[in-house]
Amino acid sequence: MQRIVVLNPKGGSGKTTIAVNLASHFALRGERPVLMDYDVQGSSSHWVQKRHETQAHVHLISVFERGALATRTFELRFPEGTGRVIIDTPAAVEAQAMPELTRTADKILVPVLPSDFDIYACTRLVQNLLLVAKVKRRDNRLGIIANRVRRNTLSYQALMRFLGTLGIPIVATLRDSQYYVRAATLGLGLEEIKPYDFDEDLAQWQSLFDWLDVPSTHSASASGASASSASASSASASSASASSAPASSTPASSAPAARRA
Repeated sequence: MQRIVVLNPKGGSGKTTIAVNLASHFALRGERPVLMDYDVQGSSSHWVQKRHETQAHVHLISVFERGALATRTFELRFPEGTGRVIIDTPAAVEAQAMPELTRTADKILVPVLPSDFDIYACTRLVQNLLLVAKVKRRDNRLGIIANRVRRNTLSYQALMRFLGTLGIPIVATLRDSQYYVRAATLGLGLEEIKPYDFDEDLAQWQSLFDWLDVPSTHSASASGASASSASASSASASSASASSAPASSTPASSAPAARRA
């Protein structure tokens, strides 16, 4: 069973869109995905609830609706045969919550938008993942998604220059497309709408699917982690999603530290 964490404390980065499309993809492949929704906005939960019984099944766990005591047994309550667990994290996850949230993750996906604010927030996030959560680049479990991009724009070029300095693979570059909005409205993923509608966009996902299929070197140690680690991450993320306070800002001078880690 592979655990995929979609993480970016900055709101509006496209975490839910990526999470639900991954869930749809794995469901179509018969991998019995579980979608865990930590966000109090409940967007992933709303998407699953809009799906019909005739569509490929995605098992939902709405973590934000449950108390801390209930989250402690989540590891024991995944359906038999679950192949992938996709975790849609909330905004404003604080640095101290990241170690438990990512400890048992086989893959960590960080979507980043092409704007100066998002680039600044990504610098701080990468610093926290490398220095606080102790995620190692060599483990091949941390990947960046350049999200909602428009090629041949200055903002896109600035984003790609920045991402190139991080030493972290860019596992997908997804264009800004209304097809994501159309699919989400229907409770679908891109692969579930008509082929002539999604063909160009779906091709941009293939590199991400390929990267997810390559095991991380962290998996061997993570697979032996106890269920208590997962329960602690559930409690930490639930606490973060309940708080509306924005994360404290970090001076721009911290960027070199993130790149050196």
